This record gives sequence, structure tokens and C-alpha cells, in this order.
Amino acid sequence: MTKFYLSEECAVNTVEVYRPGCWISMIAPSDVEIKNIALEHAIEADALKAALDIDERSRIEVDENYTMILTNIPTVETDNEKELYSTIPLSVIITHDAVITVCSEDTPLLRPFAEGKIRDFHTQMKSRFVLQILYRSARLYLEYLRIIDRKSEEVENKLHRSTKNHELIELLKLEKSLVYFTTALRSNESVMEKLFRNDMIKKYPEDSELLDDVIVENKQAIEMANIYSGILSGTMDAFASVISNNLNIVMKVLAIITIVLSIPTMIFSAYGMNVNISGMPFAQSPYGFAIIIAISLVMSAIVIFLFIKLKMFK
Repeated sequence: MTKFYLSEECAVNTVEVYRPGCWISMIAPSDVEIKNIALEHAIEADALKAALDIDERSRIEVDENYTMILTNIPTVETDNEKELYSTIPLSVIITHDAVITVCSEDTPLLRPFAEGKIRDFHTQMKSRFVLQILYRSARLYLEYLRIIDRKSEEVENKLHRSTKNHELIELLKLEKSLVYFTTALRSNESVMEKLFRNDMIKKYPEDSELLDDVIVENKQAIEMANIYSGILSGTMDAFASVISNNLNIVMKVLAIITIVLSIPTMIFSAYGMNVNISGMPFAQSPYGFAIIIAISLVMSAIVIFLFIKLKMFK
């Protein structure tokens, strides 16, 4: 889907056809749309298709007709009614008279631009548009990181009351999201440094404050992702150790019960053998059965007492 937006009279309007200075938004574009835009703006079709590959890394490509800035932005996927956080590529292609964005899905990062909710946004101001996209991306990372932190705390509280694998799997998914975020943020940081160090796009003095905000927000997102990832990894290791320790305790208790029950089992097995009763103690006594039961209980009680003394039940 391809849409054209143009800033006119302090508002962002949708236009039917391309006009100089407009923003071309391409969301999961078809091959025909890619071919038409590529021919109209003298852009290689592969450059337009780059952002459609989910494994594409952040980078910058410079051509005589355009500059492509490919960055990874956060996204939310739904799997079995569970929210999974990941990253997808977004390319911003700057030509002589237009800005083209290409993404594989409709993202909340670009939606406010199309709805005219971003302050001081003008489609004709290409360098500011790039900075605003990068700034919004860093802010979105921070927002999702806070959500991941809250979710990890909720799962941790559940783990205090449960030792099931379900909670650990949830923590594993959150840790996986943090790995995606950390990798993407570091790649974005290198792109920013290269972009603003080499003057690949024209920057204006009034955008210096926004540039500083972009750098600060991205660094903060990296630090938060690293901190949350470390905490989550430590939490998973701790609860895995707790579950393993609980299993060891259960196995120890079962082993003690087996030892205690083996004593009467041995005695009853001996009396259950098909031998001459004259050689079996208490076999001729009318109270023999009760005596054997009493002996078994006493010996089991002695073994239990010894285990208690040895603190085997703790």
C-alpha cells in the first residue's frame, strides 16, 4: 500500500498523486508499486525492497540520486493472545524532492506522522523528518522496555507461588525480546553516528536540540535494555536453581520414605516365604501377626528418628 502525504497550511494532507516535497509512505508494497516508485524517482528496486526483509541489518546506502537510511524499529506481535516484542526494518529514502519510507507492516511509529499529530512536522523538511523518526523510534523502544519490565515483575510474582514451566517460558520470551532490542539499538546507534558525523543529510541549526535528544534517548534505551536483560537473566537463573533445589528436596523425601517402607517390606517378605513355620519366630504364637507388625513399626520408627537426628528432612 502506497500513500502520499504533503504538508499544506500547517496540516498534513493525503494527496492522490505524487507532488514535489511530499512524503511517500509504502507499507508492505506490492512489486508493481515498488517498480513504479523506483522508476519515478530513479531508485534501485532492491533498495526499496530492503526493508521488507525482516533479517536486514541497520545501515546507510548513499547513491547519487538518493540516500537510504535503514533502521530497526520495535514492534509487537501477537501469539496465542500473548504479546511478543520484536524488531522490524524501516527504511527512510531521501531523494532530491521527496522522502520515502518503506516498512513491512503498519507501525505505530509512523501513524502519528500521517495523522498530523507530530509537532513541527513538515514533509518538505527532510532532515528534521529523519530526526523525528529516529527520536520516535527511541521513545517507542523505551515505552516497550517499561512494559517488558512490568511483565517480568508480574511473572516473577507468579513464580513465587508456582514452579511450573509456563512462567519460565514467559520469562524466556521476554529475555528474547530484550536481546532483539539490544541488538537493534546498537545497530541504530552506529547508523546515527555515521549519519551525523559524515553530513549525509543536510542539518539545520534549529535541529541541533532534536539531534541531541535522539542521541540521548537512544543511549538511554540501550542502557535500559542492558539493565533489564541482566536482571531478567539473573531472575531466570535464580528460579531455575530454586526449581532444581525443590526437585532435589522432593527426591530426597521420596528416598527416605522408600528406605522406611523397605524395613517392614523385608520382614513381611521373609514371613511370606514358603518355608517350615517351625523355623519362623512367633509363627506358633496366637499373637504372632501382631508381634511382627509391632516389630516392623518399631524398627521403622527408629529409622525415622535417626533421619530426624541427622536433619535429613530439612
